[in-house]
Parts: sequence; C-alpha cells; structure tokens
Amino acid sequence: MPSPFDLSGKVALITGGSRGLGREMAVGFAAAGADVAVVSRKLDACRAAAAEVEALGARALALACHLGRWEEIEPMVDAVYDRLGRIDILVNNAGMSPLYRSLEAVTEEAFDKVVGLNFKGPFRLTALVGGRMHAEVGGSVINISSIAAMEASPGALPYAGAKAALNALTLGFAAAYSPNVRVNSIIAGAFGTDIADHWADPRDRDHPGWTREGWRIGQPGEIVGAALYLASDAASYTNGAMLRVDGGPIRVRRAAQRSEPASSSPR
Repeated sequence: MPSPFDLSGKVALITGGSRGLGREMAVGFAAAGADVAVVSRKLDACRAAAAEVEALGARALALACHLGRWEEIEPMVDAVYDRLGRIDILVNNAGMSPLYRSLEAVTEEAFDKVVGLNFKGPFRLTALVGGRMHAEVGGSVINISSIAAMEASPGALPYAGAKAALNALTLGFAAAYSPNVRVNSIIAGAFGTDIADHWADPRDRDHPGWTREGWRIGQPGEIVGAALYLASDAASYTNGAMLRVDGGPIRVRRAAQRSEPASSSPR
C-alpha cells in the first residue's frame, strides 16, 4: 500500500526555505516526492537549497522574495504557478525577531519589520495561495508558529505577539477555506539551527542535545515529521490544529534567566 505520507505529484512552496527549519522541510518534502519552491530574501541561498532538492530527483524553483512586502508576494506566487504548475502545500516559515536591549528600546521600524514578516506576509500569501487552492483542488497550509506565542518572554515580545496573531490566522483561514484546504500551525520550540549563534548560552548552540530540567534543544530535522504529517493525506481530518513540537513542557524558561534577550530568527 502507498504511504499516507507520500507527496508524489505535489508542489510545495516554503518561505524561509533556504536555511534552518525551512531547508530541512524542503529536503524532507523532496524526499517524500514533492517538487519544491524555495523562497527567501537571498537568491543565492535559495539556489543552494534548491540544488539539494534537485539532487533527490525532485523539481525545484529558487525565488527571492521579501515576505514583509506585499508588492513582492503576488509576482512570486505567479512565478511558482507558471514554472511548477500548481501549489498543493504552502509553508509559512519565514520569520524574524531582532535582539533589543529593553522593551523601551524597541523602535517602531523594528516592530513593523517583525509584524510584517511574521504576520502581514503570511496573511497575504495565504489569502493568495489558499484562496486559489480553495477554488481549485484544495491543499494544505502550514504556519510555523512559536512557543513564544503561548509563553511570551520579555526578550521577544513583538515576535510573540506576531506569532500569536499567526495562530489566529490559522483558525480563521481554516474556517474560510474548509473543507478542501486544511490550515494548521506547528508551534515550534527551540531548535539548534544557525539562529542559535545569537543565543546567550553557547551550550545551547554547540550541543543541541544538551538538557536541563528534563528538556533538550531540538535537532532541525525533528521538525520534518510533523510537517510531513500536516502536508500529507495522513492529516486529512486535521484542520485548525496547533501542533506543539517543542520537546514538552518546560518547568523553567531559560530565556527569562538570560541577561540578553534571545533571537528567534531569521529561520
């Protein structure tokens, strides 16, 4: 019998797909049979990730797009449909959370950038792609949210608010485009990607398996199973869900103990 996680014949668009969790999902989806459009701000990085997808026998498309700028989003979507023919899976993964010294030091420009990339961009992209999926053969939208939205830290408060808003989009779009388009969130915890270079505790960066209080940092590839589930027919009855992939409850949040705020992106 065919695997329920088989993505053969599907096309996935992954934002923030050139590095970190996005790259892991791009490679994981290609291994499952999907063609992948890799989108991020830096075209060279997208091309490198697309080459990894093509090495697995899948078609790939590398596109540069700033997801916080609506004028760039629609041409990017049109390019994916023109080159790959369809979009069956949309992963809203691009995100950022710049460091700041204090809440009072957060500038309006920095705040707007965080909201633009983590909330405004996914709204517009999901409206364009999800609406077209709904009018055609359906599909799956996966929003990569954050545990910060549920356990907000003073060190990443604009990011936490934007990700909470993204969770609200998940529920709203799930209702708008059901039953043939499923919209779900992965609530991601801390993963040992390249963003860990900004973490205050170097052990977090150097040893993703390091534990404290019965908890560990996730390996980047550990996001793929959840993403494959939500992208595939295995999740045919899963819609509007918030799936936590964070290693489980944490008794003590280390972010609250740090002298410097943590950076959560760009992924």
